[in-house]
Amino acid sequence: EVQLVESGGGLVQPGGSLRLSCAASGFTFGTYDMSWVRQAPGKGPEWVSLINSGGSIKNNPDSVKGRFTISRDNAKTTVFLQMNSLKPEDTAVYYCATGRSLIGLRHVKYDYWGQGTQVTVSS
Repeated sequence: EVQLVESGGGLVQPGGSLRLSCAASGFTFGTYDMSWVRQAPGKGPEWVSLINSGGSIKNNPDSVKGRFTISRDNAKTTVFLQMNSLKPEDTAVYYCATGRSLIGLRHVKYDYWGQGTQVTVSS
């Protein structure tokens, strides 16, 4: 069974940092591009980061560029999201997700989702 399990969320102050992890199992992790997607209260899903299967190519939207860094360890079948300079608007449930349908460096749809981890940025 495919499983994606996020962890590392929590409450942090504005300007703080947090590192999220997503442990994957049940599929050939090393052949899949991985994304992080977040959903804030009252808003739709927002893609925040992608890393290709080999880990050499990364993509981020302007909203997090320069603050968030995605990485992966294929030997440990884990993808990470390092979040720095956090802002209140970063508050959301963060999901890792993957699939085979991409256009360029963006997933068109996701075949697998994790359960999500809550990130709250507040003073």
